[in-house]
Amino acid sequence: QVQLVESGGGLVQAGGSLRLSCAASGRTFSAYDMGWFRQAPGKEREFVGTVRRSGGLTRYADSVKGRFTISRDNAKNTVSLHMNSLKLEDTAIYYCAMARKSNTGYYLIRTDDYEYWGQGTQVTVSS
Repeated sequence: QVQLVESGGGLVQAGGSLRLSCAASGRTFSAYDMGWFRQAPGKEREFVGTVRRSGGLTRYADSVKGRFTISRDNAKNTVSLHMNSLKLEDTAIYYCAMARKSNTGYYLIRTDDYEYWGQGTQVTVSS
C-alpha cells in the first residue's frame, strides 16, 4: 500500500527556516504530482504548494510564495518543503500528498486532487 511519511517539523522562531521531508513508498513516485498542504487549529486544510511529477514545475499559494520552495528527488522517492522567513501564521500541521491521477496536465491545488496523505508533521512558529 502507499505510504507517505513526513518528517522535519518542530518549533522555530519567527524569521527562521525549516525543512520538511516526505518519503513515499508503494507507488511509482515519479509518475505522480506531489503536494503540500497545511491545517491550522480551527481552520480547513489549505494548499501550500505542488510540484509536477518531473520536478521542474511548481506552484505555490500566495501566502507562501517567495518564502517556501518545493523540491523532489524521484530517485529517492522524496519530496521536500523548504520554508524560509517563517511567520507566526505558518503554524500548522503540514501534510504531503500524492495525486490521485497521473499526468493531469495542470497544477493540482485542491485536496480532492490527492488520493494519499501523510500523517502530518507539526510546525510551530514562535515570536
